[in-house]
Amino acid sequence: MSHSAMKALWRFLAEFLREQLGTHHLVAVGHRVVHGGMRYTAPVALNAAIVQDLSCLTALAPLHQPHNLKPISILLKQRADLLQVACFDTAFHCTQAAVEQTFALPQQITELGVRRYGFHGLSYEYITTVLPQYAAQARRVVVLHLGNGASMCAIQDGKSVASSMGFTAVDGLPMGTRCGNLDPGVVLYLIDELKMDVRAIEKLLYQQSGLLGVSGVSSDMRTLLDSDEPQAKFAVDLFVYRIARELGALAATMGGVDALVLPAGIGEHAPLIRQRVCQAAAWLGLDLDEAANQAGAACISRADSAVSAWLIPTHEEWMIAQHTRQILQRTRANAASALIH
Repeated sequence: MSHSAMKALWRFLAEFLREQLGTHHLVAVGHRVVHGGMRYTAPVALNAAIVQDLSCLTALAPLHQPHNLKPISILLKQRADLLQVACFDTAFHCTQAAVEQTFALPQQITELGVRRYGFHGLSYEYITTVLPQYAAQARRVVVLHLGNGASMCAIQDGKSVASSMGFTAVDGLPMGTRCGNLDPGVVLYLIDELKMDVRAIEKLLYQQSGLLGVSGVSSDMRTLLDSDEPQAKFAVDLFVYRIARELGALAATMGGVDALVLPAGIGEHAPLIRQRVCQAAAWLGLDLDEAANQAGAACISRADSAVSAWLIPTHEEWMIAQHTRQILQRTRANAASALIH
């Protein structure tokens, strides 16, 4: 979206909010920002300097970071008095151990920030917040955020232990248009043998691969499940296989699994994918309740299953709203304290 289109959108939203809010006033805006890098490991009130810092991370999330920051910059110019809060998809994973975060590269490169970050943190944080309402005894949980962007996270005692995504949001599982895990030697081959430049490789890995690239049909799981094309079926098979393989790795980091949770678009709306994923997890002790799965019940495993499985819709916007509210309250409390003193 162009800068002028974004400004027009903001004008439309501003007018819409004036109509909807009535006598109420807009006091804060919360934003999802995909990458916080090594510095921003918690939600933060924004200013121009912080936005500049975050723009330096664009190379780590080229599909998301510029679009996350553009409305923030516009609002800073138009409503400098309005509190804006950035909530980072990487922040939830800052609890991971160094052995999970570190690539086997020279230390000076690691210290530049070339490390595993993990993403979809707001989704994982929300699931962690509400999971005790469903599976209070589950300490070792694998959450599968399966949408157009897809990742998996091992969560132990409410903390991120390991994630399928790493340095960028192109890593891990095959996604709608992103390739997922890739031998770095493939990139060297693309450069040396196919003479592709950086931008062409970026487009290939982020926009032309994944379910779309493998199937040649679509990036949309619904279309692939409805298709009779052999490559569409193979793309689905590859997606499920890679989930099953990643599940084994994440289970190993925690010494086992008590529960699986499937939020996001595919997880919430594709019973066949849920069925196949849960069947692939049978070796862990998961016994799928097929009727409950087809009905879209909250619990889709049998009552006596050693590992439970849950269909819990995620709500990243709610998480952003909670963080924004907390920072607003702190800001007001600090302002009141300053007036007193």
